[in-house]
Amino acid sequence: MPRTRSLPLALCASISSLGLVAGCGADGGAAEDEAEVSVGPAVPAYASRPDLTAPDIEVTTAAAAPAADGSVVLLGPKSEGAPLNGVLIVDETGEPIWIHPTESRSYDVRVQELDGEPVLTWWQGTSPVVGMGLGEFVVVDDSYREIATITTGGEVEPGQADIHEGRLTSDGTALIAAYVKEQIDLTPVGGPEDGWVWDNAVQEVDVATGEVLFSWRSLDHVPLEETKSELPEDGGTEDAPFDYFHVNSVAEDADGSLLVSARNTWGVYDLDRESGEVLWTLGGEESDFDLGEGVEFAWQHDAERQADGTLTLFDNQSEPDIGPTSRGLRLELDEQARTATLVTEYLPPDPDRLAGSQGSLEQLPNGNVFIGWGSRPYYSEFTADGTLLWDAALGSGDNYRAYRQQWSATPAEPPDAVLADGAVHVSWNGATEVDSWRLVAGDDEVSAEAGQPVPRSGFETRLPVDGDPAYLAVEALDADGRVLGSTVPTD
Repeated sequence: MPRTRSLPLALCASISSLGLVAGCGADGGAAEDEAEVSVGPAVPAYASRPDLTAPDIEVTTAAAAPAADGSVVLLGPKSEGAPLNGVLIVDETGEPIWIHPTESRSYDVRVQELDGEPVLTWWQGTSPVVGMGLGEFVVVDDSYREIATITTGGEVEPGQADIHEGRLTSDGTALIAAYVKEQIDLTPVGGPEDGWVWDNAVQEVDVATGEVLFSWRSLDHVPLEETKSELPEDGGTEDAPFDYFHVNSVAEDADGSLLVSARNTWGVYDLDRESGEVLWTLGGEESDFDLGEGVEFAWQHDAERQADGTLTLFDNQSEPDIGPTSRGLRLELDEQARTATLVTEYLPPDPDRLAGSQGSLEQLPNGNVFIGWGSRPYYSEFTADGTLLWDAALGSGDNYRAYRQQWSATPAEPPDAVLADGAVHVSWNGATEVDSWRLVAGDDEVSAEAGQPVPRSGFETRLPVDGDPAYLAVEALDADGRVLGSTVPTD
């Protein structure tokens, strides 16, 4: 029997019903987020999936167009009034492959590996406070079936996993973060003795069991005085704790220690994985490194060690504004001499692209660099030496991180097809291997014959129908002509 769906209310109208704070999709101030979000008028509509919409993405070539290398771009578009709040996978041209609306906004959408198999992960939950969340990371397999969820434990209540990090390791564990209210003397930063602060937790959790293997708290190791944030006049209360640290990335260093980026101290911290001791600090008020020319960063995100030994990060330089533009950075660290040297700077095509929140820098296998511009709705690819290849504009909504990765998936559900106006309109939400479609038509299913394949033309493909066959089906084919799935169109 053909499947039927009841259509939901328009996504734009449903956002307010989620109970989220306006602008809570961002990592910085609400006013800045609202100012930067633009809602584009071009929203595709699909006859086969009228319940789905996606932002229109425009790719602009600078030096070379995006290579059709089989990789996809992974996004979590969001913002008030955006056509999609959820998970979005697109091809190199910006054409949707998987549109997955979620009840809450989605963060940190990416391909990772669990037990030797590729999986897709993202955060979902609630954002009661701008720039942080309470929730869990979802793990799905290559048919989009949920196989695990990851959240906090131990001294941090379950369900407190924050939006910023959900990184899987080769040991079957996940590195996550959380924000925990603590009462503390805020006089060192001009606040009351009985003030409140957000203490930041970093945990390593066993994915299979949920056991917490490592837990670290920022207040135990990084004093309030290192903050670059100013305590608001009405801040530092139990209802509005002071956000002095603001962890936004956790990654493994080459020696097994952990690299932690803290936005509000302008610091990257290298942690001993057993004791939690801070081995060194890069940047901020108490840097152990002399910062060379062009190295100093501010309000940064996504600090990672690369295979060549360099350290990369997304340097926001904004909220409040410090420099003229956000940028990607590659740094050479001499841990013996304690010096940090600028290797490469990755600059946007426009000279004042300041992202007041969010952002990411990904090292691609071919040596290129892929940057997501956070609260500015763009993503870009650069050569290793910093040459901009192309830039893409998200028609509406901002995005926490952007990734360009290999992902192969065949959904558990069959394709969707509708017969209308003498043609079959067909799509298969999430299928990455569909190269072409063909109709199978005849007097009945037994005698029906397959027609000529029609190349896939984006998320939805239109297949003209000759005559009025008694039986009609549509098949999805891969590049070798193998049938991946089939369905019977509805009228």
